[in-house]
Amino acid sequence: MVNCCSGGENDIRAPLKTLNKKINGELFRPILKKALKKEAKGLGGRPAYDYVMMFKIIILQRLYNISDEQAEYQINDRLSFMRFLGLGIKDTVPDAKTIWLFKERLIEGKVSKKLFDTFGKELTKQNLIGKEGTIIDATIVEAPIQHNSKEENEQIKQGEIPQGWQGEKHKAKLG
Repeated sequence: MVNCCSGGENDIRAPLKTLNKKINGELFRPILKKALKKEAKGLGGRPAYDYVMMFKIIILQRLYNISDEQAEYQINDRLSFMRFLGLGIKDTVPDAKTIWLFKERLIEGKVSKKLFDTFGKELTKQNLIGKEGTIIDATIVEAPIQHNSKEENEQIKQGEIPQGWQGEKHKAKLG
């Protein structure tokens, strides 16, 4: 999360809104453009995503400690992330592979450190402190209901193993 040191107008409940307001993303464009310049391959293909928006995705990943896959999911899921990136509901969100490739290109261009140093200086200049948070990546899995029948419970009470409880089922039920 991003917390603001100076009170008043900054809303600590809307840290991404504060970041957008205080830090001009265009500051990073010259660094990104220089490092990511590509030769045109001719007509066709999908246009590249905006470099500044892609860098802001990496900022989100660092602030919230999320993977490329989670970044894709969270951008699609959270309006605050979409607004931070300048995306609308109908806009296409970069997939995890695109995010990964963008980060690889920054590494190849040897500009990751320069970008984050610049970002850090801007935070300081605006009296902002970057605090990393975590979005918990939970997976919900449906588990089968495991009720024993009356007969099975009677057999267990008598110290017997119910019929059909061999192998894994026996381990799962009785340990």
